Amino acid sequence: QAVSAEAFVDFRVLGKGGFGEVCACQRRATGKMYANKRLNKKRLKKRQGYEAALVEKRILARVHSRFIVSLACAFQTKTDLCLIMTIMNGGDLR
Repeated sequence: QAVSAEAFVDFRVLGKGGFGEVCACQRRATGKMYANKRLNKKRLKKRQGYEAALVEKRILARVHSRFIVSLACAFQTKTDLCLIMTIMNGGDLR
């Protein structure tokens, strides 16, 4: 099924990076919490990051592990590429 930005409600920013930010979000239909990684299209184009974003999407879609987030869905808005991933408490493993 096609998913759009209207299917999710954003809560708070979990982190920021060079291409965008990660926000906690909730799916309106189910109430389940996810992490929304929004990559700004202008920044991706300026820094030649399109290929890296597509590779990241492909890898997250294929990997299923307790220690790595998995991709629930992906979509784009006019300004952003959005990767909706499972949310994990506790941060990274460093």
